[in-house]
Amino acid sequence: MFKERPAIKVLDGIFITASCLSTFLYLFSYWFIALTVVLAVLAFILPGFYAKGIAGFRLKTCSYGNTILSVFPFTLLVVVPVFIVSLFFHEQLGWPAIITYACVTLGLLNLYFWVGIILVYLTSKQIGIRMRLIGIFCGMIPIANLFALSIIFRIAGREVREESQRYWRNLERKDLQVCKTKYPILMVHGVFFRDSEHLNYWGRVPAELIKNGATIYYGGQESAGDVHTCALQLKKAIVKCLEETGADKVNIIAHSKGGLDSRYCVSMLGMAPYVASLTTINTPHHGCEFAEYLMNKAPEKLRDTVAAAYNKGAKLAGDINPDFIKAVTDLTKAGVEQLNKEMEPMAYQFDNIYTQSFGSKLNHAVNGRFPLNMSYHFVKHFDGYNDGLVGEESFRWGSNYQFLTNRGLRGISHADMIDLNRENIDGFDIREFYVNVVKGLKDRGL
Repeated sequence: MFKERPAIKVLDGIFITASCLSTFLYLFSYWFIALTVVLAVLAFILPGFYAKGIAGFRLKTCSYGNTILSVFPFTLLVVVPVFIVSLFFHEQLGWPAIITYACVTLGLLNLYFWVGIILVYLTSKQIGIRMRLIGIFCGMIPIANLFALSIIFRIAGREVREESQRYWRNLERKDLQVCKTKYPILMVHGVFFRDSEHLNYWGRVPAELIKNGATIYYGGQESAGDVHTCALQLKKAIVKCLEETGADKVNIIAHSKGGLDSRYCVSMLGMAPYVASLTTINTPHHGCEFAEYLMNKAPEKLRDTVAAAYNKGAKLAGDINPDFIKAVTDLTKAGVEQLNKEMEPMAYQFDNIYTQSFGSKLNHAVNGRFPLNMSYHFVKHFDGYNDGLVGEESFRWGSNYQFLTNRGLRGISHADMIDLNRENIDGFDIREFYVNVVKGLKDRGL
């Protein structure tokens, strides 16, 4: 199991600091140069022993570099004041000793720091491009560089800790196959995205489910199609899944508009006998007033220009007949009300299907990723508390509903719920969330 050893950091700080300070001792004997070298070598070896149970070479390397970064600022707190004090005693110590100390310290700490920062930059997946650029920009600015460094080693340290803990957790429950449901999982994407082999809409989630025994298929519907069109495509995806697996039914997990596509497919296209459960994630079951406002207020020429540009790109990405306007219209409050009226007489189709829904809340716009950090306040004006796109009141549907929140500034956005940015979030583990959702289906015999 993963376990940190804080004493290693303390010892490493002592060694790297003592290595710098020992250069003064050459005044008494040149043999003390050997002590400087030995202490420096030990200082570069010790970070590799900071934690045990780290999973994989990448995380081990990241942990090594990160341990160095966490020790480095505290070493500066000792060696820099010592240098300043030595200047007041230059007559007693002599300038050769002071210059030697300055050169050895500068060279050694530079090597120490750059080994740490390069290894962390090369191996961490959680330190994004923005944070890397901030680190580079602040590198030569006193105080700001230490502040940026503290953020970097905190992110990298959490990555090492959480990913290692995840590895051991999955290993412990491997034989339990907690996500091996009776029926395969069909994951249905939302609007303006497509499932891709190289850029999965669901981020790291499918791989995590598969590790725990799940059989995964994808909806593969249009990225910008109306609900009726996408529901027909989902019907084909369900049939294909059943044919390839030999299963009698599927468990559908759908995000955003995918939840509306799935509901329509089940209730209106005769697929109820082949669906065991439907789980919707941040789906606007009651529409988005913000989307309706945009559709009504945006100049027609602007709407048409944006639609034409998107439709052209969507065709290149694999859509057969993309229709930006219809896709957005089906997400408006009026559009969803119309869909709900169509489906209401067929609500009995879900009598033998387990249904549940989830929604989440973005706590502060500034902490969300683009473009949700821009849309949050607009959506809040029309729909109240939201995930950056969909209001809280629109998520509720089915026999069970959970509204997900976490402490802190960020919260959980619409994109976070599909791990779009592959980012670990404080207080919310998106991969483990889906593992528990699928485990819950398995526990129900589905």
